[in-house]
Amino acid sequence: MAPIGLSVRPFAALIYSALGIWLCGAWAVDALGAEGAAFPAEEWETTTPEQAGLDGAKLRQAREYALTGEGSGMIVRGGKVVLSWGDTRRRCDLKSTTKSFGATAVGIAIADGKVRLDDKAADVHPSLGVPPEENRDTGWLKEITLLHLATQTAGFEKPGGYARLLFQPGTKWHYSDAGPNWLAECVTLRYRRDLRDVMFDRVFTPLGITADDLTWRNNQYRPHAIDGIPNREFGAGIHANVDAMARVGYLYLRRGRWGESQILPPDFVDAARQPPAWLVALPEHEPKSEHGDASKHYGLLWWNNADGALPPPVPRDAYWSWGLYDSLIVVIPSLDLVVARAGKSWERKKGAAHYDVLEPFLVPICGAVKDPPQDRPQAQGVRVRRIEWDPPHTIVRRAKGSDTRGTSTRATARVFRQSGSPPTEEARTSSSRATTASASARRLLCSARSESR
Repeated sequence: MAPIGLSVRPFAALIYSALGIWLCGAWAVDALGAEGAAFPAEEWETTTPEQAGLDGAKLRQAREYALTGEGSGMIVRGGKVVLSWGDTRRRCDLKSTTKSFGATAVGIAIADGKVRLDDKAADVHPSLGVPPEENRDTGWLKEITLLHLATQTAGFEKPGGYARLLFQPGTKWHYSDAGPNWLAECVTLRYRRDLRDVMFDRVFTPLGITADDLTWRNNQYRPHAIDGIPNREFGAGIHANVDAMARVGYLYLRRGRWGESQILPPDFVDAARQPPAWLVALPEHEPKSEHGDASKHYGLLWWNNADGALPPPVPRDAYWSWGLYDSLIVVIPSLDLVVARAGKSWERKKGAAHYDVLEPFLVPICGAVKDPPQDRPQAQGVRVRRIEWDPPHTIVRRAKGSDTRGTSTRATARVFRQSGSPPTEEARTSSSRATTASASARRLLCSARSESR
């Protein structure tokens, strides 16, 4: 297997083609500064909210709300714990937060070359979707990709067992446990190993998570083994403490890096945390369900605020795992924050929107940041200082339809980036123009196919 660092660009090509997204500046700058960042050892280093640039009173306000559901929690900034409550070593049932752990297993499998998101799931798992037999009769099973399973667009109904297909894959969004559980079986079959062992070898142990911190139960809805291999669930099944949860969140905050090791491909992390354009456009199968406009703020088995469903000061780059009993791993790159919480469910108000229950928790936490970035897009932290084009007399326009007839064109732009600060409006405008120009040049150069950005 090639080192992960050498497989990033091929992986990105897969992500961009399968998801239809473009992450400007991700190649040039590690905006979050993983190199040189603090990483926890056996114990987290602690600091005060004030030393971390946070308003302690607002953090305590969030803690008080969290404790209406009892449980425990931890807030991390800059790799240091600034506030915790409850028993941070007590394991809790994370329910659907397990889905985001499952997404992590998919990222590892992609890095290892075991799967691709555009793989047909039936090619990996010949009995995918059956039982029940009626799913075979739909003719849709061979259309399902691993990407469909990872974005809740495969069409399976909610229960985690052998559920019916409700619609053609890729045409709607519907929250399901069955789809992620089929995804778990696909990854298991490709590794031919218990995914619990894979995750402890590749993720949990390097992060300092032990078997005392996290357990993964036997499959509750399907046989305990598939082809003689222990069969785990992605839909639910992990019990963990908030210390372990925060470590997983911190891995994502640092774009898959932990100390000197690149555990997850950074582009997988970028893809997991935001919805691809094609997903945003899909309708919900049940528009009046509790999940509301979920397709607009769902990534690869992670929820997010890409559409601004949560109001400021919660930034749009915030994303989180979310399970029954309101277990949460919240990652906010632009604020350098990770929040972990587990316990009992918070009270819902009748008729409230899906995200409303999160506001009293996340709004004060984000509002506690005393030095929030101004208008930072997706926390890429890239500022374009200037763009230089080749002199006009050196640009040869020979594409059909241009001012000189021919079959090729040449133009070079040099973009000078500055890390660590948000882009100005002028820089964003220049960058947008350069991106448009570059896309136009590529379309002319690639006359054999149509390309759009």
